[in-house]
Amino acid sequence: MRFADIVARPCRRRPNGGGAIARGGPMRTFRSAALGAIVLALSLGACTSGGSSPSAAASAGASGGATIASTLILAGPPECPQRPFCLKGLTDTYGLKFKEFKPTDAGGPITVSAIKGGQAQVGLLFTSDAAIAANNFVLLQDDKHLQLADNVVPVIRQAVLDKSPGIADILNGIVAKLSQAELTNLNKAVGVDKKSPADAAKAWLTTNGFLPGPGGSGKGNVVVGSTNFSEQEILGELFAQTLTANGFTVTKKFQLGNREIVYPALKSGQIDILAEYAATLLEFVNKGKGEATPDPQATVGKLRDALKPDGLTALNVAEATDQNGFVVTSETATKYGLTKLSDLAKPAP
Repeated sequence: MRFADIVARPCRRRPNGGGAIARGGPMRTFRSAALGAIVLALSLGACTSGGSSPSAAASAGASGGATIASTLILAGPPECPQRPFCLKGLTDTYGLKFKEFKPTDAGGPITVSAIKGGQAQVGLLFTSDAAIAANNFVLLQDDKHLQLADNVVPVIRQAVLDKSPGIADILNGIVAKLSQAELTNLNKAVGVDKKSPADAAKAWLTTNGFLPGPGGSGKGNVVVGSTNFSEQEILGELFAQTLTANGFTVTKKFQLGNREIVYPALKSGQIDILAEYAATLLEFVNKGKGEATPDPQATVGKLRDALKPDGLTALNVAEATDQNGFVVTSETATKYGLTKLSDLAKPAP
């Protein structure tokens, strides 16, 4: 299992050893990484509870008076109160104590239903989840940098980049425009609006000026791969269609499986380019040394160092992430003036 999943995620399941993904719904499969001793220790402390009572996080608020958080109910998976990047992290980093904790699921439909129905006012979803756009939820900014930097980043074989250095400019151009809202809307286009990943990617590329490209041919042959959930296929389509429009002959190998399958395929040259997540991949490659941080640039710098022995490199990181996030309805955000997590520590009205 991966470092960020074990110590940060609420027993989320992502591709990498967690089994097949069911990304058509809100649940996913664990991205996993090899465990070092530090990660194992953190995991044992982070997910030992089998559940949580609804009053696990109840509090009258911070000293000196009630906070906004102390008047609200937080929804998340049962293990959230013990997770350092879930409720425990919200308390330790932001000083937040909620009126009540409502155990639901790991960023899935039960959490969404609780937020929509008013059984909870704050809920844990994943930052690129289509439900955020579909329900007009407000993703609260992690302004004190609780979460590790799981920003989207293209990873490419160094030999391919050496032969065709222009690929870096093409892919970096895409990630430069891939904001959090843009990735979430792409996921909504596929997961909610039922467009194919290819059609959703084409529409986005056209809107953002990448298609039609300069055309041509003979730039070289590249293989773009993906792991086995639809966000990965969308990102793969963004890369593949843009490279094709710039004269490359592109083969697409999508939905190949989890990271234990796809990463060796990248190392061996069966695929050449893969959209990845900076913190997750770093802790996978370094076997859980705990080097990932909330800083995207520092994390991707460490990632490049870790990838070099495998003949790979990472390009620029996108603003977009796929990691733990906390959301409220637009009505709750307006009522309390919420845009970031630290706003929840303000005095209650």
